[in-house]
Amino acid sequence: MLLVVDVGNTNITFGVFRGEKLETTFRMTTKLQRTSDEYGICIRDLLAHNRIEHGEIRDVIIASVVPNVMHSLLSSFIKYFDIHPVVVEPGIKTGIRIATENPRQLGADRIVDAAAAYELYGGPVFVIDFGTGTTYDLVDETGAFVSGVTAPGIQTSAKALWEEAAKLPEIEIRKPGSILARETISSMQAGLIYGQIGQTEYIIKQTKKEIGCQDLKVVATGGLGKIIANETDAIDIYDPTLTLQGLRLIYKKQNRKKEL
Repeated sequence: MLLVVDVGNTNITFGVFRGEKLETTFRMTTKLQRTSDEYGICIRDLLAHNRIEHGEIRDVIIASVVPNVMHSLLSSFIKYFDIHPVVVEPGIKTGIRIATENPRQLGADRIVDAAAAYELYGGPVFVIDFGTGTTYDLVDETGAFVSGVTAPGIQTSAKALWEEAAKLPEIEIRKPGSILARETISSMQAGLIYGQIGQTEYIIKQTKKEIGCQDLKVVATGGLGKIIANETDAIDIYDPTLTLQGLRLIYKKQNRKKEL
């Protein structure tokens, strides 16, 4: 089995693949400082809870946007699984070419999403990830990552509201019954959700206009992406496991020659 690991700013998401089948997923919070022993024991326990013996894991691939957790995380796999993981970093085979001005500045998660969307859905493709930040990335028909837009994520915007405005409460992020809000909580929900819908539709529209391609395929992922995808025709596909699938596809391009 292959264990894929997506280290985001908020959560570390794990996926276990048997061949091309995603058997299970689970998460840990990123923000807690952990030792390699804590990571190793916790990951083994989470695998066991999902009825997977840690010895069944034959290899690991990791994409991370949080450098300060990597030493302990990598050490945990070496110590508790006897595996030196593949890490998505400059020089690794991904199946796409980075054609931006500063390729090394591009987050590993965006590379993985772009590689997955291009291989699974073809190009040109516009990839939206609704995470801690909302990212919009364009991959052309040749598989080149040519541009990206970065905006605050829905949860990040919500947190800024209730932490910076003394009278605004912490709220559940969901679509209210109407945009015509009549009290504080639904007014915040309306601003967050309808504001994100408007932003998404405009960025897609402007991208299509500037590249001269009205048939550009739009693929979305990310935890809160389903809320937005359900509310707009501008998004063609919502794929909640896009990043995990991307890690699997990138792993296949490496010359590891292991029985999974």
